[in-house]
Amino acid sequence: MSQEEQGAGNKRKLNANMMGKLLVITVLMFGFGYALVPIYKQICELTGVNILTPKDISVEELSNSQIDRSRVVTVEFDANTQGPWRFRPTVASMKVHPGEMTQIVYEVVNKQSYKMDAQAIPSYAPQQAASYFKKMECFCFKQQTLEPNEARQMPVMFYLDPALPKDVKTITLSYTFFEVGGKSQAAASKESGKS
Repeated sequence: MSQEEQGAGNKRKLNANMMGKLLVITVLMFGFGYALVPIYKQICELTGVNILTPKDISVEELSNSQIDRSRVVTVEFDANTQGPWRFRPTVASMKVHPGEMTQIVYEVVNKQSYKMDAQAIPSYAPQQAASYFKKMECFCFKQQTLEPNEARQMPVMFYLDPALPKDVKTITLSYTFFEVGGKSQAAASKESGKS
């Protein structure tokens, strides 16, 4: 056997040996990836991290201890518009306990034949109530795009901070809904038609 043949045979053996090692490492890595999920769950349970529903608490036992059931505050809802749409709350007022999660829905209808971007800005009366009125979800957090003649119901999820002064018995939440972005699309399309 010549030295070249012997060298080629050694290379094949080394390549086969390396291929075997790589296959073993690949299988081990793949198995380790699958084993991570149950290992991660066990570690999370042991440390108490990332547990969504602990096993020792039943749903019946959960209650919001932050609700002040001894007080009732009347929340009135108001809507103002600066634009060609109809905008109003679905109810004029409701009675809530401080700390209680509540939802109100506002309705808006774009009465134009073109798409419009709009934004709602809230205001509160009395002014001191603003810092105690906590919104979890609100259409006022971002601009709303209304398609031509679109009607939409937009929720507001809120609660009143239990630290609300006891002398505040009524709060008015008022939204002003106005068009943003300058001129309307209809005016823009008329100008582009002239040129």
